[in-house]
Amino acid sequence: MSESPTIAQKAPYPIEVTEGKTYFWCACGKSKRQPFCDGSHKGSGIEPVKFSAEASKKVFFCGCKHSANAPLCDGGHSKL
Repeated sequence: MSESPTIAQKAPYPIEVTEGKTYFWCACGKSKRQPFCDGSHKGSGIEPVKFSAEASKKVFFCGCKHSANAPLCDGGHSKL
């Protein structure tokens, strides 16, 4: 059984991503390298989400860990 994710922050993380680079978004909320995975999820039953940048641009990674559009923000933090 997996745990519920920890809310890292109730706002997105604006991050400049690089085209062709792969990122691993923290889905558990426990990483010390938010919004990215640092391995803190081990044993939680929650796995990081792979994100491959299709273009070099700013994207908004979910900070509350409850987005229906993970790993990107869907505005759901406003309801928490």
